[in-house]
Amino acid sequence: MTTKQTAKNGVNVGVDVGKYQLDICIYERDLYFSVSNDTTGIRQALNRLARYQVERIVCEATGRYEHALVEAAIEKRLPIIVSNPIQIRRYAGAIGQLAKTDEIDSRLIAKYAAVIQPEVRRHKSKQIIKIKDLLVRRRQLIEMMTMEKNRFQIMPKFLKADIQRCITHMQKQLEKVDKQLNVLVEQHDEWQAKRERLLSVPGIGPVVVNTLLGDLPELGSLTNKQIAALTGVAPYNRDSGKLRGKRRIRGGRATVRTMLYMAMLTSIQHNPVIKRFYQRLVAEGKHKKVALTACIRKMIIILNAMLRDGTNWNEKLV
Repeated sequence: MTTKQTAKNGVNVGVDVGKYQLDICIYERDLYFSVSNDTTGIRQALNRLARYQVERIVCEATGRYEHALVEAAIEKRLPIIVSNPIQIRRYAGAIGQLAKTDEIDSRLIAKYAAVIQPEVRRHKSKQIIKIKDLLVRRRQLIEMMTMEKNRFQIMPKFLKADIQRCITHMQKQLEKVDKQLNVLVEQHDEWQAKRERLLSVPGIGPVVVNTLLGDLPELGSLTNKQIAALTGVAPYNRDSGKLRGKRRIRGGRATVRTMLYMAMLTSIQHNPVIKRFYQRLVAEGKHKKVALTACIRKMIIILNAMLRDGTNWNEKLV
């Protein structure tokens, strides 16, 4: 195979990402090659792809093994997309693709890129990526602390001192991460203005705001229905023929939804608008979890409107 010829038309590229190897397919040229998943291999791959008019490079989210490739592609201004593996698996099922090897997977992803044509979106800056990484680390620390606290309750007395030392150490790490998050957000002028606006809402604290800024950057630029769906609190119909099923939420960004769920537990006590809304729903016979989900939807719509319109919290305007 030769890549000396420059493509006249745009091409779609699929990359199957492994821990040690990248398997790459250029769909329109029916070309396949592989490189090592390291600095040298990524540079070779991108230099080769730069000979073509690349419409999009698609890879799957693999749990960070794709990060070096994505960062290098962004620096070379190549249109790279990190797709949800579930979407690609569903596409494989739809076209009856059952066989699975690294080469087959790269060709499948390339075909998915050419046929489905997922949208190429503006990528985040390195500072925003760092903030997202810190948010991930914060969630990891909280999960580990929760596990250790549970163990503290059930393990024998002679082990509790050791468990407590682990909890104390992770608490210090958590405080360190929070300080780093605050510093980075304060350095980002646009985020700092958004942060101050969101913090004006009763029941919304710094941790929730940092999560919204890092994991829901679209906040303030979408419609009410779109932001509710992206958060995963938009109810979907389940009707067929004469059957009228219950409306249920699905999809969305679980990290944002979980953080807002915790925030609502505070808001139904201290935010007068959310408190009245929650109490009315419960009085109407709604299950408490259903009412809390409705509160999340109401809150995310309010926050979206505040950033969209450039206004602070005002109970009279809600």
